Amino acid sequence: MKGQIKKGDFEAPDEGAVRVYLRQQNIIPIKITPKGREIKLSLPFKKKVNQRAIAIFTRQLATMIDAGLPLVQSLEILSVQQEQKLFKDIIREIREDVEGGSTFAGALKRHPAAFDDLYTNLVVAGEEGGILDNILLRLAGYIEKAEALKKKVKSAMVYPATIVGVAVIVVMILMIFVIPVFESMFKSAGQTLPLPTLIVLTMSKFTKKYVFIVVPVVILLFFLLRRYHKTENGRAVIDRFLLKLPVLGPLLQKISVARFSRTLGTLVSSGVPILDGLSIVSKTSGNKTIETAILNARNSIREGETIAEPLGRSGMFPPMVIQMISVGESTGALDSMLSKIADFYEEEVDVAVGNLTSLLEPFLMVFLGVVIGGVVISMYLPIFQMAGAVG
Repeated sequence: MKGQIKKGDFEAPDEGAVRVYLRQQNIIPIKITPKGREIKLSLPFKKKVNQRAIAIFTRQLATMIDAGLPLVQSLEILSVQQEQKLFKDIIREIREDVEGGSTFAGALKRHPAAFDDLYTNLVVAGEEGGILDNILLRLAGYIEKAEALKKKVKSAMVYPATIVGVAVIVVMILMIFVIPVFESMFKSAGQTLPLPTLIVLTMSKFTKKYVFIVVPVVILLFFLLRRYHKTENGRAVIDRFLLKLPVLGPLLQKISVARFSRTLGTLVSSGVPILDGLSIVSKTSGNKTIETAILNARNSIREGETIAEPLGRSGMFPPMVIQMISVGESTGALDSMLSKIADFYEEEVDVAVGNLTSLLEPFLMVFLGVVIGGVVISMYLPIFQMAGAVG
C-alpha cells in the first residue's frame, strides 16, 4: 500500500545496489543501515588465482557475451564449471554483486587479488563503449602472452638453479659425513698432509660445527633481503643493481620493454586515456627504475610533451623503441606500433633466454668440476702420496 512504512533486510554489495533494487520495486528508502559483515580470517600464505584460469575464464565469458547470453547467466555457468575453489567463490560473489545492481567492473574491483587495475580499467572501457566481448578477448590474449613470457624466463632459470642446488647438497653431504672418515684415516697414518687436503678438512670441520647456525642465518638473510625489496627504497636499490648486471641486466630490460609495450598497446587500443594507461603500465613494469621512468614521462606528458620525448630522456628505453613510438604518435597508430614493439622484444627475450642458457651450461659444468672434483681429488692426494712412498 502507498504511504506504508516497511522494514526488511536485503543482501547487496553496497548501499547503491540496495537503492537500485528498491527503486525497481517502487519503494522509496528512508534509511539504509548496513549490518555487520562476517569476519574472514586470512592465512599468511594465501592461495592465488592461477593466471591461466583467469585467461580461460575471460575468453569463455567473451564467447558467451558475444553469443547473446546475459552477463549474470554467463557468470553462473562459469562459476559452476570452475574447478579451483577460490576462483569459483570469487566468480560467484561477482555474479551476486552484478545481480544486486553493481557494474561488472565495480564487482571485479572488489577482488584485486584476482583482477588487477589493468583488467578492471579495460572492463570499464568495454562496458562504457558497449564492446565488452571484444575487450575481454583482448584481455585474454594479453594474459596468455604475458604468462607465456613469464614461463619462458622461469623455465630458463629452473635448470641452473637445480644444478647449483644439487651441487650444494652434495658438497654439504661430503663435508659433514664423508670427509670426517678420511680425516680419522689420515690421523691414524700420521703423515704430513698436502695444502689442498688441509683446506678441505678445515672447511669440513667448520661446516660440521656451524651448519646449524649458517643455514638458518642464510635463510634469515634471504627473507630480510625479500622484505627489504618490498620497501620503496629497497626495491629501487636492488632493481637498479639488477639492471647493471652484465648478462641479466639487458635481459631484464628487454622483458620490461616487452611488458610495457604489450600492456600500453592493449590499453590504448581499448580506449583507455594515455595518462591512465601509463599509470597502470608503471605498476606492471616489474622494475622500480623503469616504473619511475614511466611515471616521470607521465608527468611530462601531462604538461604537454609527447610520449616519446620523456621516455627517450629516461635512458631506460632503446632508441628503436623511442623512434617507433614517435612514428606511432605522429601517424595516429600508436597501439599497433606498440604491439609490433612487443612482438619484437618478446622474440628478443626468447633469443636472450636461449643465449643465457647456452652460456650457463659450460659455466655450471666447470663449477661442478671445480667444486666437487676439487674436494674429491684433495682427499685422494694423501693416498697417492702413501702409494708413491710404498712404491
